[in-house]
Amino acid sequence: MYSLLPVFSSTKPVYKISVFIVKNSEKSVENGYNYIYNQVRVINQLIFFTQLRNRFRHCENGEKFGLKRKELINVKRSFLAILLLSLTTFLFACGGEEESASGDGEVTLDFWVFGATNYEDLAKEYEKENPGVKINIKNSELGDHHDSLFTSISAGTGAPDLTMIEVDQLDRYREAQDRFVNLYDLGAEEVQDQYLDWKWKMAENGEGDFLFGLPTDIGPKAMYFNTDVFEEAGLPTDPDEVSDMITNPDQFAEAATTVLKETDKPMVDSMEMAFRANMDALQVSYFNRDGELLINQEDNGVKEAYDYAVELNDKGVVGSYEMWTPEWANALNKGDFGVEMAPAWLKGYMTENAPEGEGKWKVTTLPTDFTGNWGGSYVAIPSETKHSEEAYEFAKWLLSPENQLESFVQSGLFPSTPETYEMDEFVNNSDEYFGGQNTAAYFAEAAQNIPEVYKGPKYVTVNNEVLTALRNVQEGADPEEEWDAAVTRIEGLLQR
Repeated sequence: MYSLLPVFSSTKPVYKISVFIVKNSEKSVENGYNYIYNQVRVINQLIFFTQLRNRFRHCENGEKFGLKRKELINVKRSFLAILLLSLTTFLFACGGEEESASGDGEVTLDFWVFGATNYEDLAKEYEKENPGVKINIKNSELGDHHDSLFTSISAGTGAPDLTMIEVDQLDRYREAQDRFVNLYDLGAEEVQDQYLDWKWKMAENGEGDFLFGLPTDIGPKAMYFNTDVFEEAGLPTDPDEVSDMITNPDQFAEAATTVLKETDKPMVDSMEMAFRANMDALQVSYFNRDGELLINQEDNGVKEAYDYAVELNDKGVVGSYEMWTPEWANALNKGDFGVEMAPAWLKGYMTENAPEGEGKWKVTTLPTDFTGNWGGSYVAIPSETKHSEEAYEFAKWLLSPENQLESFVQSGLFPSTPETYEMDEFVNNSDEYFGGQNTAAYFAEAAQNIPEVYKGPKYVTVNNEVLTALRNVQEGADPEEEWDAAVTRIEGLLQR
């Protein structure tokens, strides 16, 4: 066990923390000193509270500082609480490092994940095949997961051995490249040919010599269409015939007009989906790799995607069913709009939350101009880990073509490994909800035509401003005024 001996010096009623001495009877003090280094900010806070405490101690009453006696007591209690918490955290962390380094040579890997995956089951299988490795999985909500990860890597302590990173969040971490292990240094080139090229390249840095993570699932988009709505509109309901009928944005708009005229229903559920039709296909959208904002420049693809959504809205073919709202779920269930342009992961939601839609929805490919990816993740290794090689071996195994098939079958995670698309269980896959259709084949076709995309660290924040403008347009605001206002807000946000 570690023992902590703080050495203090005081020439005034102020304490200075000079050094920490860490003793360990069995191992090097290196881990202790590393931890102390990462606690500098905490120590600075302790110094402040120590100064404050002693100033109050040498004062007959706290009103000199604008505080009453009761408030003085609270300050002292706060000081003691922070001191105790810091020292406890220090001892716990040091003790944890000591334990993970011993224990009959067993290696424990902490793995942070989010969403619905089968990774816990696969981890247990890996542990059986590798008796010296233990996998601890922590599952959090998407936002909480990335906030915790960002906090831990920024502080230089508390990060896991492995972590999932969602594709829209990936560029947020590029500025902290030194906080992650370069998987090329661990030999990742050996498995590169197993993955879709565009998915792999999105995990590289700008120079192509640093790999942040191995690809997990992807979100290739296809067109879910309601057969009852299409039949009522006099449109074909066979997936291949629909694909042949709608091959470009103009033909999509024409089909949408027909649906509205014959059924009095919108083709698209919301302005966001109308916008994402083109948006998800852009290789460069809001920023270039140098971090320059592009939407205030002429011929920017984001403005074209915005204008197309406005055009569809002007035709009256866009509904007001915001995704994930109860109204949207009910409309999906009842077939109150014609199509949903969405990734493979939507199938799971529809199966569980739109029971009346069973047998009334099918899947086909989107026009080439709309081909894009929405969602998916990577598994990265924070540089704080003491077990990078073991972590990499587990990640390589977890995300192999064979195990990506298991994740697809068990959890609906669409594979990023083309080899999986040729496996019997994938080829013969059948979705009862979609009338027995093999929807996977259409998503696999889309997956192999997706371009490499760069989004930028502030993508989500900036994108939300454009979505706000589009919602205002649907409520009657002027499209150009809303666009200009969104650009102004975005420029202001980026200057903060």
